[in-house]
Amino acid sequence: MIDYKGVDFGKILKRYDIGSQNETTPESVAKKMLPSDPVFKKVAECVLYMKFKDVGPAVAEALKSKPALDVINDGLVVGMECVAKLYAEHIYYLPEIMMAAKTMEIGIALAEKQIPGGRETKGLVVMHAAEGDPHDIGKNIAAVMLRSSGYSVIDMGKDVAVNDVVDEVVKSKPMLVTGTALMTTTMTAFPRAAEILRGKGIDIPFMAAGGAVNRDFAESFDLGIYSEKAPQTPPIADKIKAGYDWRKVREEWDSIVGGE
Repeated sequence: MIDYKGVDFGKILKRYDIGSQNETTPESVAKKMLPSDPVFKKVAECVLYMKFKDVGPAVAEALKSKPALDVINDGLVVGMECVAKLYAEHIYYLPEIMMAAKTMEIGIALAEKQIPGGRETKGLVVMHAAEGDPHDIGKNIAAVMLRSSGYSVIDMGKDVAVNDVVDEVVKSKPMLVTGTALMTTTMTAFPRAAEILRGKGIDIPFMAAGGAVNRDFAESFDLGIYSEKAPQTPPIADKIKAGYDWRKVREEWDSIVGGE
């Protein structure tokens, strides 16, 4: 008979990533990432902890002593960056992402009223889920992260026809178009859309993402670039804004997303 006395099963029956998850909490992320300035910190905490009722008064108070753009960038956006970190570490999930985004949007709407002409955005991104695909959770999260990073987003929704995507890109002239697919039967819409865009002389990057997509597929057609997960979308967009074309994004993809 085997003697189990004195055996520490905690060293055996332990999921490989549970240690890092235990170390990462909203409080630990707040300690590392929140601004030291108490005014900005209070605003950021409203987003981090999804305080719908508190964000309005916190932003209004901050605007008494801080420029509106700083309240957005150094308070609200930083709070959302904390949320993105917690999402990447599997501490926060879709409900927290969406509630934090709503909290941030409330704050931004108040602060933008103090900016003459409104808040200048980094650029425009058109987003959609592939024709025939009803799954759009990943797209929704990526859209939140792009908006919190200063980009304007036209979200076309799910099951969007290829021709509708092309028409919107022609009309709105974005810097980037993204498509998500969770079904192998729908991801073929992306190279079809990219081919039509190329035929019209449009050479912007076409980001392919979603559970059905891998990097090899995304880079198998002209314009195609890859995003493995939602937090990678803003840093890739930043490089495109800086002048990278789809070929350059492919070349430096590992270094771009390595510091997401």
